[in-house]
Amino acid sequence: MTGTELTIVLLAVIIGSIAKAVTGMGLPLIAIPIAALFVDLDDAVVTIAFPNILANGVLAWRERSHIAETRDLPTLATAGVIGAVVGAIAFVSLPEEPLVILLIVAIAIYVIIFFAHPDFRVGPARSRRLAPAIGGLAGAFQGAIGISGPIVGSWIHSYRLPRGAHIFAVTSLFLVSGTTQFVVLVFSGELSGRVGASLLACVPVLASIPIGSALRNRVSARGFDLAVVGMLVVSIGALAIQTVG
Repeated sequence: MTGTELTIVLLAVIIGSIAKAVTGMGLPLIAIPIAALFVDLDDAVVTIAFPNILANGVLAWRERSHIAETRDLPTLATAGVIGAVVGAIAFVSLPEEPLVILLIVAIAIYVIIFFAHPDFRVGPARSRRLAPAIGGLAGAFQGAIGISGPIVGSWIHSYRLPRGAHIFAVTSLFLVSGTTQFVVLVFSGELSGRVGASLLACVPVLASIPIGSALRNRVSARGFDLAVVGMLVVSIGALAIQTVG
């Protein structure tokens, strides 16, 4: 990776880190497509893997006081791990495009519901019943095509938790899936030659998170909802471009 390419990757990480600190989503979603325009996609994915773990860990730790306000996290995490194993074994041979299109449609429906029914929310009783299925589905998509963020983000958003609890919930779940991905990358040797760039990318992550957190604290509850849904719309666009490409 040249100096110019590394600079572009680091700028993409800054943008993604600020978005992530505001909404709980955004670092891989923003940084990888931008970086992949200038460097090899594998370089982008591997370089950002550890900074993404760091971002999720830092944000979850900062919002740990809100853990009592969250719901279903152990169930979602456990079902997600099981689903990832099943997805990696049973569905990895399936064509990726139909699965991505299905994911786009599902997230688009949620976005439409959000704007058509602004007060829509999933209550505790219903979320408890559906959490194993949603966690398993998110894990299966992660295992099959490496994408689960939009499912996790939209499902947790449907709970309409206080913003600190929302950030803790999504970053904790992303921390589990991201750590699993990173372990696979380490044992497969994918980090070879990319460790320096990955560690360097951690610097803008740590510098950007306080900025994003301060922005989050300044927006209204409605503004926070719109920011989260905006990230879901961005995910739809990114997935559509990936599928067409």
